[in-house]
Amino acid sequence: MAQPVQAVPSRTVGSAPHAARDRMRIAVVSAQASPLKADFGQGMHIAQLATALCESGHEVVVYTRRDDPAVAERVRTADGYEVVHVPAGRPTALAEDHVVPHLGEFAECLAQRWQVCPPDVVHTYGWTSALVGVIGAHIVRAPVVHSYTTLGADQTGQRGDAEMLVARRAAWIMGSSAQEATELWRLGVRRTQVSVVPCGVDAELFEPEGPIATRNALRRVLVAGEPARHNGFADVLTAMSAMDDAELVVVGAGDQAELRELAGGLGVLDRVVFTGHVPQAQLPALVRSADVVVCVPWSDPFGITALQAMACGVPVVATTVGALKDIVVHDVTGLHVPARKPVVLARALRQLLADDTWREEFGIAARDRVVARYSRDRLAEEALAVYARVAGRGAELRNR
Repeated sequence: MAQPVQAVPSRTVGSAPHAARDRMRIAVVSAQASPLKADFGQGMHIAQLATALCESGHEVVVYTRRDDPAVAERVRTADGYEVVHVPAGRPTALAEDHVVPHLGEFAECLAQRWQVCPPDVVHTYGWTSALVGVIGAHIVRAPVVHSYTTLGADQTGQRGDAEMLVARRAAWIMGSSAQEATELWRLGVRRTQVSVVPCGVDAELFEPEGPIATRNALRRVLVAGEPARHNGFADVLTAMSAMDDAELVVVGAGDQAELRELAGGLGVLDRVVFTGHVPQAQLPALVRSADVVVCVPWSDPFGITALQAMACGVPVVATTVGALKDIVVHDVTGLHVPARKPVVLARALRQLLADDTWREEFGIAARDRVVARYSRDRLAEEALAVYARVAGRGAELRNR
């Protein structure tokens, strides 16, 4: 079988032999996505990264905004990392714009904690996290590695200013895809300051062998994530209306009333199963029961659903956006389709569902690609190479 195509990092980070030997204190700042609420996005990515770093012998503390009065201030997870819920504003879920007025409180809390026990490196996710991380890290002279996750479409106003500030102040920018790295260069971030470190997946939990969820005789298509418009679920439902011999399984929490109404209007509600939230331990069996997993969002910085499917040996039909463009190799591990084109999606699904051999070949190649490029261990290795490089620079500055 031909070697799968791999995304080429914008710059290969130098090897760091001492990273495996020296225990590092790594602070991860994710103001609005907690790894304890891991889903199919940033929270899950951070959970995978933190777990892999702990397995490599490093100390990881994740700082997120407290949005529930019942949650403990500090939580030690079974995977070894700690989550600190930072009090910043009312302990309830807040939209990004409503979090901004409380960022000073968040930054002050970080600075106080880090002055007692300074981290070797700070990794921030998203522009609000970057602002508080940069302020807290400056006080203790810790280097900052930043992941944008999404870039503001309008590079003006508060968010645009913040993203440009972080581009200047961060020691390193970690992109999750080649597409994101290109966007960062267009923003003016130096090419020598950016590397591509994709998301990882637990390839031991998500694997081809294992229990398979019960299903009927219909071909099964699966989508997963929040039922938000930008995830393209409406396009999938529209595509399903052109196929009479397939059912759709929708995995994920959230208000699905709009999707149910659309499915009813399209006449496919009797072939759509809404599972709601599925615990992580039960998700592989459900994924393995699918003939095809569809990922057709308008943007996707992580590609977690695609990685989970491919790790289980299930082919993926995906849009060529963000991380998905790198993860899914067209005509090797799945198929690429344009976003917001349900007619094209329906055609691709019909072709793939009609050919068992084609799907089996895609599934084998998909599993091989995940193991070679997107394992959780590989994620930790590449992240640690970045951390070790910038931590070395930080130590030099502190010792001057």
